[in-house]
Amino acid sequence: MTDPVLTYYDISPQVVAFSTTRRGGCSVGNYGEFNVNYYCGDKPSHIAANRLALCRLLQISDDRLVYPHQVHGTEVRRIGKDFLRLGDEEKAQLLEGVDAVMTDVRQLCIGVSTADCIPILLYDEDHQAVCAIHAGWRGTVARIAMKAIETMSRAYGTDAAHLKAIVGPGISLDGFEVGDEVYEQFAAAGFTMEKIARRYPALAANHQPAALNSGHAAQKWHIDLWACNRLQLEEAGISSENIQVAGICTYQHSDEFFSARRLGIDSGRILTAILLR
Repeated sequence: MTDPVLTYYDISPQVVAFSTTRRGGCSVGNYGEFNVNYYCGDKPSHIAANRLALCRLLQISDDRLVYPHQVHGTEVRRIGKDFLRLGDEEKAQLLEGVDAVMTDVRQLCIGVSTADCIPILLYDEDHQAVCAIHAGWRGTVARIAMKAIETMSRAYGTDAAHLKAIVGPGISLDGFEVGDEVYEQFAAAGFTMEKIARRYPALAANHQPAALNSGHAAQKWHIDLWACNRLQLEEAGISSENIQVAGICTYQHSDEFFSARRLGIDSGRILTAILLR
């Protein structure tokens, strides 16, 4: 077993921000090689070994690696020092049904799991607080990124104008083909559709544009979740120069990053996380 290979983000010397890749670790098959998500069907022994390897790399104990059981909702959970004193069952209860976590505790690594959905990291340098957000399309429609910023403001006094943000690996516009009903949900939620949606020939089973049929190919909507969330962050008050978009499409790079659309839901998950030094 080799050390996990991480994609790091240059956000501040005071934090470690990263996304895991599929490299390193001991998971196999569609979970290979590195997966720490408990809820996708991987072997518990592999998950435990991978967690320990990551914690060694980060130089933290296992209890200081915290990520929730996500449900595509908008619940934001604050993780304080008291959390660390709880038993495993109480911790699990607090992390159940949560899609964003935030903390101001040093040497505590918080993260979210994705495999095409959009992970977002926030760093408040003024108040030394961080947040990790899971923004699937449902969370994006419900504006979870904006809700997380509002929650940080109430908890820590965060000023969005001073936040730094990272939009991590996720499915791109080209890969995220959706039905009309999904398009309509974005439109009904008030998104400016000409900024975030395009119609392309439908993708075939081999993930390539379908062949023309009598000179016409079926057209499907594609949604740009990167842009949706970047626009939300800007609307919340974060300046564009303080927003990094990784630009890594999980769908196109499923050899390096997990993609549920490519591999199926019984596959590993990327952990995108942040740690206050």
